[in-house]
Amino acid sequence: MNETNNISSTSAPSPLERAGERLVVLGAGESGVGAAYLAQQQGYEVFVSDFGAIADKYKAQLQGWNIRFEEKQHTESEILNATEVVKSPGIPEKAPIVKVLRAKGIPVISEIEFAGRYTDAKIIAITGSNGKTTTTGLTYHILKNAGLNVGLAGNIGNSFAYQVATEKFEYYVLELSSFMLDDMYEFRAHIAVLLNITPDHLDRYDYKLENYADSKFRIVQNQTAEDYFIYCADDAETLKGVGKRTIAAQLLPFSIQKALLLGAYLNGEELTINTPNNNHFIMTITKLALQGKHNIYNSMASGIVSKVLELRNESIRDSMGDFKNVAHRLEHVADISGIRFINDSKATNVNSTWYALEGMPDGKVVLILGGVDKGNDYNELAGLVQKKVKAIVCMGTDNSRIHAAFDGEVAKIVDTASAFDAVNAAYKLATKGDTVLLSPACASFDLFKNYEERGEQFKKAVMEL
Repeated sequence: MNETNNISSTSAPSPLERAGERLVVLGAGESGVGAAYLAQQQGYEVFVSDFGAIADKYKAQLQGWNIRFEEKQHTESEILNATEVVKSPGIPEKAPIVKVLRAKGIPVISEIEFAGRYTDAKIIAITGSNGKTTTTGLTYHILKNAGLNVGLAGNIGNSFAYQVATEKFEYYVLELSSFMLDDMYEFRAHIAVLLNITPDHLDRYDYKLENYADSKFRIVQNQTAEDYFIYCADDAETLKGVGKRTIAAQLLPFSIQKALLLGAYLNGEELTINTPNNNHFIMTITKLALQGKHNIYNSMASGIVSKVLELRNESIRDSMGDFKNVAHRLEHVADISGIRFINDSKATNVNSTWYALEGMPDGKVVLILGGVDKGNDYNELAGLVQKKVKAIVCMGTDNSRIHAAFDGEVAKIVDTASAFDAVNAAYKLATKGDTVLLSPACASFDLFKNYEERGEQFKKAVMEL
């Protein structure tokens, strides 16, 4: 394919153009296009390169802003003269263009790192293997309802960089993946939250849990004694990481297993929070909008953030009581013939599925599993499957490892290769009072574009029953 066929020709110099400073953006999704706009606003010469096809929406934005771009290729002559490169978190280190950039010593950073340079807003940064989307959404909900001027970004919402370029928020709540954290160096979180560390994405970390954990702990780098680090005191890997580091921030743990002087803990049925500024908060857990043990942890983390910011208790309670979870994360779809259908398509690893099952009734779950297996150890689910699950519906192109793990452990396992077939099979296996739970424990790329499409097709199939 001729290079010039895929490179846009529109270009307009910025009135603020920095002499000799050229920013290249790899990946033209939400984060990349946002970074390109902010870079142009800040006076860089900007070029965007995507090895795949660029969605029409983003192509139109780049053209409207007169930002040069290419798709379906990486042209080295356009990229290797960069002063700095902003890389999409989805591009792995093993990608050839990234290897060349590293070899040449050209700085490669994330959109979050880049955007963080151009805002003086207070940053609440949230990471973890599981629960970060829910906790980020809940924290944003509490802050916004309390009247704070707050933005939502990272893995959720609109591009952080684009918001920095176009808004004047005083606070940001950011959901950060390990891939984002890997390319962050000077970024500082005023309040950092680490929910948990369980095996995930290990193919990006040489299959070593300690490498993945190190990535998660990058969230505390650059914090000072004026900042706060909120973490789960019941999570073994997190405690191991805290133990081997000197963390400058003030530590605020949370636990459902033991009482804590500072942070959050359970006192019977009461979620109790104490923060260093003598702020105290109590809420009965039965009044939380998010139920289940894992969601008590999520609510604790959000609650600590709220009390660090000295929000009113009444406002926090109202927000924690009326929050609606994000789509595809333990999302109630419908009750049909007395059977409850739950969409947990965002559960792309075993631990997420474990959390989902943990909150389900004993012996009454028809579980839909399967997809692209990332090296899953299904043994972690064995105890919960025996206790909670009456049947498994496999939804994937290769279900052999699910069969190997659970044949003989549940009464029935069936194979399907579409959301429609999976829902219909589950409906036939379920009886009144049961729950059909889509919580795949796998990535979606064998049958779907992403977990969102998987969840939407599941919901559509349910509504067609």
